[in-house]
Amino acid sequence: MSNELEIPKEGKYIYGIIRHSGPIEYGPTGMGKRADLVYGVEYKGITAIVSNSPIIIYEARRINMITHEKVLEEVMKQFTVLPVRFSTISEHDDDEAILKIIEKDYKKFDEMLTKMEGKKELGLKILAQEAAIYESILEKYDNIRSMRDKLINLPVDKTHYQRMKIGEMVAEALKTETENYKDSIIDALSPLAEEVKINDNYGEMMILNAAFLIKNNDEPAFDLAVNALAEKYSRFMTFKYVGTLPLYNFVNLVINTKGI
Repeated sequence: MSNELEIPKEGKYIYGIIRHSGPIEYGPTGMGKRADLVYGVEYKGITAIVSNSPIIIYEARRINMITHEKVLEEVMKQFTVLPVRFSTISEHDDDEAILKIIEKDYKKFDEMLTKMEGKKELGLKILAQEAAIYESILEKYDNIRSMRDKLINLPVDKTHYQRMKIGEMVAEALKTETENYKDSIIDALSPLAEEVKINDNYGEMMILNAAFLIKNNDEPAFDLAVNALAEKYSRFMTFKYVGTLPLYNFVNLVINTKGI
């Protein structure tokens, strides 16, 4: 038995789908260390953006994710892009297989591109400023403040239970307050968006982790609304507003490359 490592077969890495006719290239920016040429394969006005790639499973490491996303961001400068799931690779080393994929799913791609035309994804993460939120809770909740004031000058070892109780009350109040803030912000921004996707928060102080599908024409109004909210809540929160992003939250494009 040979001890030599088996060299992976060659395939085509698929980044995204656009509406475009004719040749198109994006330079040597492909996945992996080889920096293969990224180019388009077209069938009846719909183009898949691809590059050569070994048939491997790319790990979801930062460097790989960034390479995938940079290709999409470059294409997005000119086109509405349906992003394809990370590490989707056709198992054939020719464009014919890509043409068959487009032909097979042509109606689905056409409908999704029509739906997403002239729209973009914008991301908003909001983090609570812990000290300011805590102070606002003490201002608003008389029972918590009065209990805290009674314990300030008492020995810690003799007021352990009471201090734990205050901690629980603050945690509950914090949950209530952040939910109220979150609802107010969503209510203010939702009318300006086509769709809203609320993602899971990470970390105790994250109030909101959301993506908004916005018509290009509505982006200036949406920007103003976000800036107004950021100013309104600047004492309590930090707004992290990001755009334009690939449409990951609103397009779940899984391409079956098996048997093609």
